[in-house]
Amino acid sequence: MLWRRSELRHLLSLTLTVSSRGYCTCTTSGESSNSEISLSNESTTVSVKNKASRIRLLLFDVDGVLTDGRIELHSDGSESKCFHIRDGAAIMWAHRAGLLTGILSARTSVATTLRTKQLEMPIVFQGVKAKLSAYEQILATYQLTDTEVAYMGDDLLDLAVLARVGLSAAPSDAAVDVRQKVDWTSSARGGKGAARDLIELVLKAQALWPPIVEPQTDPESALSHG
Repeated sequence: MLWRRSELRHLLSLTLTVSSRGYCTCTTSGESSNSEISLSNESTTVSVKNKASRIRLLLFDVDGVLTDGRIELHSDGSESKCFHIRDGAAIMWAHRAGLLTGILSARTSVATTLRTKQLEMPIVFQGVKAKLSAYEQILATYQLTDTEVAYMGDDLLDLAVLARVGLSAAPSDAAVDVRQKVDWTSSARGGKGAARDLIELVLKAQALWPPIVEPQTDPESALSHG
């Protein structure tokens, strides 16, 4: 098939645009598998805002949510993970606004223990394979209802809890089955600010965001644990 020069320029422009957004995926059919992703935070629905307005606890998976999912194993047997400073800052802001935070992780990690201590997160469950059971324990301990909990997960182990909570969320790179079922998807990837996005959504829905962005007497105080 012969292409006119103008058509080739247009085709090249489209290709470059897709690639620059990080959505370019090669498939045998020529279609992009990312076409099914809908980043709902670009136009947050009234329903999501209403759900966010009731939240008292922000609960997160760790690997793939608070981190990018990668684990570095060292020759001495230890491991390390990377946590995003913006997620940490937002968790501290949530505490300052009177919200609870916590983690539900299938793995146990020294790095996770250290990070949750740094951020003074009151609810820490590690090595949990049956996450729904741990979730129900949290509800009973803190006298919460499903509608008062937001949970962000990224993979199939999270689905049972995501189906129960008042506000279910996922990073942009979560498993397809997760993204299709949650109320809201962050435009950020796991470990790259997705948790921050969810916290900001909840704080704004509860009119708690303005005090956060106002100049602080000590600008470093909100970030001291970031």
